[in-house]
Amino acid sequence: MRREIIINATPRETRIAILEDKNLAEILVERPEAVRRVGDIYKGRVNAVLPGMQAAFVDLGLEKSAFLHASDLMPPSDVDELFAEDEPAVEEPRRGGRGGRGGRGGRHEEAAPRIEDALQKGQELLVQITKEPIGTKGPRVTTQVSLPGRFLVYMPGHEHVGISRKIEERGERQRLKEIARSIRPQNAGIIIRTVGQEQSEKEFEADVRALELLWQKVEKQAQKSKAPALLHQEMDFTTGLIRDIFNEDVDQLVIDSKEEHRQIQQYLATYAPELKPRVKLYRGRAPIFDHFDIESEIEKTMERKVWLRKGGYITIDQTEALVAIDVNTGRFVGKKNQEETILKTNLEAAAEIARQLRLRDLGGIIVLDFIDMEIEANRRQVADTLRQHLKRDRSRTKAFAVSDLGLVEMTRQRQRPSLQNYFTEPCPNCQGAARVLSLSSAALKIERMLHRVGQKGKDKQIILRVHPDVAVYLVEQEAGRLERLERQYRLLVEIRDDPSLRRDEIRLFRGRTFEEITKQFEQ
Repeated sequence: MRREIIINATPRETRIAILEDKNLAEILVERPEAVRRVGDIYKGRVNAVLPGMQAAFVDLGLEKSAFLHASDLMPPSDVDELFAEDEPAVEEPRRGGRGGRGGRGGRHEEAAPRIEDALQKGQELLVQITKEPIGTKGPRVTTQVSLPGRFLVYMPGHEHVGISRKIEERGERQRLKEIARSIRPQNAGIIIRTVGQEQSEKEFEADVRALELLWQKVEKQAQKSKAPALLHQEMDFTTGLIRDIFNEDVDQLVIDSKEEHRQIQQYLATYAPELKPRVKLYRGRAPIFDHFDIESEIEKTMERKVWLRKGGYITIDQTEALVAIDVNTGRFVGKKNQEETILKTNLEAAAEIARQLRLRDLGGIIVLDFIDMEIEANRRQVADTLRQHLKRDRSRTKAFAVSDLGLVEMTRQRQRPSLQNYFTEPCPNCQGAARVLSLSSAALKIERMLHRVGQKGKDKQIILRVHPDVAVYLVEQEAGRLERLERQYRLLVEIRDDPSLRRDEIRLFRGRTFEEITKQFEQ
């Protein structure tokens, strides 16, 4: 598979696209007014301890207080467990809850101390942001600090070693574990990252030395700083991505900014000189995302419906609590029998769903509604296809097997708002409901208000101000109804359109004084 990284960098926005076989797989965006903070380390002050939630709120000096759950006070009981080679991407349903907020369960959750015993209001502590603010919620933080290097993650205060679960070959896992044990410093844990596969002990030692020095600087800064204070800021957007995903599996990186190109080359000269020839400066006349046919694909990520190649489609609906994805056969009628048609649609949908989760950066609880399949072997085949494509995802995912109803429940690690939330905002007319009052309903609402005017009001000249669509509907479709009301109550109603009004917004004024009387006749 050919992998490419395309970067469009401007002073107002940086966009990074990851292509796999020319298809857009991920899009990452950062703007100066919304800088990503995951990985930043703060000295914070506890401003509230809530035993009922087993959580505390920590002042970091940001707009919103950070959320710290009791489970994030304790180091994981077994780091290897989090990166086990046999951890399935799709598994059978298990009984029991998901644990506390954030969906963390198991031994880790049970071993957490009571928040009221561990923290008190006004206490200062070192925390690291693990999730960006989402909606009305502030950032989520942990006291389990981890510092990512190019090939490994350094975890102060731990005594464990771990290997990325995406490294599957047993011999390589054992080799890396032996290296990690031999280079692990005292009072620090190490997790070998996926890009560390096939690397020598020398590369890992260099990472450890650099991260040890970084941690010492953080500790010194913490000693002389008064909370709330920023102690360490993660790498800038582009450099951090180069560190995390630019490796031998990437065929080329193309960027349209000379300054950013120079900084990337400087970084690679120190940490990965063998990759420098793969970095190219784009000099074309057309915008770089137009040249690589990326812009149109980004526009499609805002659409609810995604068409599949054979004629089926999926719909994606985001709510505050979960993401629901529905699969439909659409125009695809198949050639043999219904079960085969459904299976082909579900298989194509499974691959596309995995891509859309990455592309739109959807996270949290996700429910996939596949078309019902009668044959158990077909359900397993769909689950296997979903499993294979989820392996490409850099975020941690966990999905259960296809149920008898064709549903798959899954979770995807969420560190930041989805792409839709980043690019869009709730509609001011429907307040995010994605529905507006129908014209006929608006006309009936107006009729009821005019009835009240006729029965209770003394004014006979009324100005009715409504949205232009409603005004046209009243004149063209409901003129007879208005005339009957005018005759019944001896009213004179003048309709005025007002583009600044919502469709469900109806305003009444006295015809002679222009005094608004809407509230008197609303229910």
